[in-house]
Amino acid sequence: MLYSSVPAHEKRAAFRSRLASGELIRMPGAFNPLSARLIERKGFEGVYISGAVLSADLGLPDIGLTTQSEVASRSAQIARMTDLPALVDADTGFGEPMNVARTVQVLEDAGVAGLHIEDQVNPKRCGHLDGKQVVDEDTALKRIRAAVDARRDDNLLIMARTDIRAVEGLAAAIDRAKALVDAGADAIFPEAMADLGEFEAVRSAVDVPVLANMTEFGKSDLFTVEQLRDVGVNIVIWPVSLLRLAMGAAERGLDQLLSEGSLKPMLGEMQHRADLYDLIDYEGYNAFDTSVYNFEVRR
Repeated sequence: MLYSSVPAHEKRAAFRSRLASGELIRMPGAFNPLSARLIERKGFEGVYISGAVLSADLGLPDIGLTTQSEVASRSAQIARMTDLPALVDADTGFGEPMNVARTVQVLEDAGVAGLHIEDQVNPKRCGHLDGKQVVDEDTALKRIRAAVDARRDDNLLIMARTDIRAVEGLAAAIDRAKALVDAGADAIFPEAMADLGEFEAVRSAVDVPVLANMTEFGKSDLFTVEQLRDVGVNIVIWPVSLLRLAMGAAERGLDQLLSEGSLKPMLGEMQHRADLYDLIDYEGYNAFDTSVYNFEVRR
């Protein structure tokens, strides 16, 4: 009932332990708290909170328009709804190194298990758009050092994302990844890799976990979990997939209403009321207060 009973520090410790085991951790992107609960129920190992999804949810493009407080608020809503560790996209840290430090503490308070800070120029843009710009290495390293120094729970995962591959090539991405690890990054997110070989090259160059971003319609091919595991990837995210599926279904439903005036032919495509109530745990609330759930849902 209500929220997860697992404290944030325990989620972080479990996340670290799982990463240390070498297990590949699958983290679909939750577009709201309820979808995070569904991700857990289906048996995934973690939940990703995407900046692109938060921007889209607000009707905004992913070009650095969201604020630290908006990201932290949504992160808290999602993280508290699941026993799984949540990894959040913290963009460039929302400012200079001091802002990065504050962002880390705010997100730590929100209950996430980890976050990633990127090396794009602030304000950033979607990692799979052309025309990206990255900061110089000194600035990128200062952001990560500030993030590491600011955390109060040593198990909070500080991941460094680098977008330099699309700007200067793979060799530059590997060099920057190594420098970011030396600055204290616990994991590396190499954005917009061109093929499996590039993921493998980054994996071979650093001794910390590596994340693969399997976003649709982007620069990277959509590799399977098995393919990514074979080249040593440790975390896989599908950041916007559930939102795309949901919005695609919503669009088809609205078209059906416009053309036929009824959604009856699409009932089989909908989550049944009984399944929704089960996911929300109406029965748990009933155990607390029988006046809340005193009815039967028929299939």
